[in-house]
Amino acid sequence: MYKRIRDLREDKDLTQQEMANMLHTTQTTYSRYERGDLDIPTAVLIKLARFHKVSIDYLLNETDHPQRYDS
Repeated sequence: MYKRIRDLREDKDLTQQEMANMLHTTQTTYSRYERGDLDIPTAVLIKLARFHKVSIDYLLNETDHPQRYDS
């Protein structure tokens, strides 16, 4: 999961700080999410899925198909 959220961020040419700002957290916390040092809260997973327009299953590596989020 952690590599996947990093890859999605990098695909959009965003910094960790920009993602942290969008999630209303610190860059350090976001960095810890990407490294897998900190479990990602459900509310943050939902925000990430909506932002990247992918399913939560995709973020959690339950599928290799992003299945765009349409809501």
